[in-house]
Amino acid sequence: VAKLCVCDLLVAQCDVNCCCDPDCSADEFSLFTTCSVPVVTGDSRLCSQEAAVYSLDVEANPPERIFQLIDQVNPSIFCIHATNYKEALSFSSPEMPTAENFDQLLKQFGSAAFSAEPASWDMNTDAQNLSDANETYRYEYGVPVQTEDAFLRLPSPVVSSWCSDANPAGFLVNQATKCTRSLSVEKCDDIPAVSMLFYINSSILAVNITVQSIVVQSLNGTRTLLNDSDVLRLPMILDELCINIVLGVSYHITYTDAGEIIEAAAAFVLGAINKEALSIQQSFEVSFTQVNTTPVPLSGNPGYVVGLPIRAGFRPRGYPFPVEINANKHGQLTILRSTSNQDCLAAQGARAPILFGYNMISGCQLRITAATKCQPLTQTLLDLLKGQSFPEYVASFGNSQAQDVLDWVPITHLHTPEQRTYNTFQSSCQIPVSLEIEVKWTKYGSLVNPQARIVNVTATITTTTLKQLPSGRERTIPVTSSVVFTDISSPAEPGYKAWPTINVKLPFDFFFPFV
Repeated sequence: VAKLCVCDLLVAQCDVNCCCDPDCSADEFSLFTTCSVPVVTGDSRLCSQEAAVYSLDVEANPPERIFQLIDQVNPSIFCIHATNYKEALSFSSPEMPTAENFDQLLKQFGSAAFSAEPASWDMNTDAQNLSDANETYRYEYGVPVQTEDAFLRLPSPVVSSWCSDANPAGFLVNQATKCTRSLSVEKCDDIPAVSMLFYINSSILAVNITVQSIVVQSLNGTRTLLNDSDVLRLPMILDELCINIVLGVSYHITYTDAGEIIEAAAAFVLGAINKEALSIQQSFEVSFTQVNTTPVPLSGNPGYVVGLPIRAGFRPRGYPFPVEINANKHGQLTILRSTSNQDCLAAQGARAPILFGYNMISGCQLRITAATKCQPLTQTLLDLLKGQSFPEYVASFGNSQAQDVLDWVPITHLHTPEQRTYNTFQSSCQIPVSLEIEVKWTKYGSLVNPQARIVNVTATITTTTLKQLPSGRERTIPVTSSVVFTDISSPAEPGYKAWPTINVKLPFDFFFPFV
């Protein structure tokens, strides 16, 4: 219970009046007025349980936080003496129904009663095999990934650009770093940090780090993927060159929903230096993927980051229950990409992702003759402006999960007629000539670290009227597509000195296992 803290909402920051927040220092505790959570206990159904009691000594100078760990006895005779089946004390993560597993879930849970008891009950809670303690390790977010000797290293610059090997890789924290390392040809084979062994020699507890791929970079920057990645290539001096030195390492770690690491792989970029080189630049990266899932690129965490694509998708039709929003082909909202010849018919299929915060405009020229048919032309222009699969929803946050349907904003479609009339068709023919997308967003959360949140997306199609052209005549019509981002955040009132409202977006699994 000493590690439990329900009021710790901000990552790596001190929460106001949260006396159990491990990120708070003694100086910050002295500024607290009260403890928002004075007592933290475990399961109240246990006969005996620990309780963490927090209070403030306001008479001290400066005020101090007081922490006590006491034992509480449950007065009820109907209490749990030993938790021999710990899974029964919490809710398991439910499996999301999809088109593939619906029949299987219906067969398993569709009857009037079903059993969820385990195959066997371990009645002896004290007889645990201590020899298996290192077999699995359940991580929490941000905890350093442990190895047999220390932790998984992810070198990074600290004060200057020089590499420091003391930076640990945190669980579920995707990182990418670049730093400079001093090196000379004469001593290159004596520096551990430029050798492959330095990064794969230690296993992550019971999981060995395997070599996923090896790419060799020449002196002129050309890269070649080696077919054999099982051969360990160590630095060596050859003809006044030092070859097989590590220029980059990319770790990819696979974990389970229980926080256990089950697989770790490393991809290397090896290079060479000549005797004139005094240093090299190394790049390091680590990414995490849950087992049996497909990695989904995010555009922020939680708010959108300027320059990253807007995530979009659509909801499948015909399901009797709410299902997750599937991403479209690229999982992004796209716009018509202009081509060098400005020919609309040649630009079909050329799309560019809409980047958050970037106002964009593109277009092309449409050549119409007297033989052009109205209906096929209208459909062609719609496909040109909106693409083959225009999404129905846009993610309100950069990290919105597909199963969180309320985190997706529906796209509003509008149609406006244009005043101009082109003499092309004998009867009236309405064709779309422009698509204008307006994305309204607001600053969400704390004033100290506001997050960008999309609240409304409007797609407006503008049409124009065409009339018949004489035989042999041609006409060129401009077709345009644009994106505008509008900040609708309410400005702060001048002279307002009160505490800001903390309105943060919690992680989607924050209350797990509770509903």
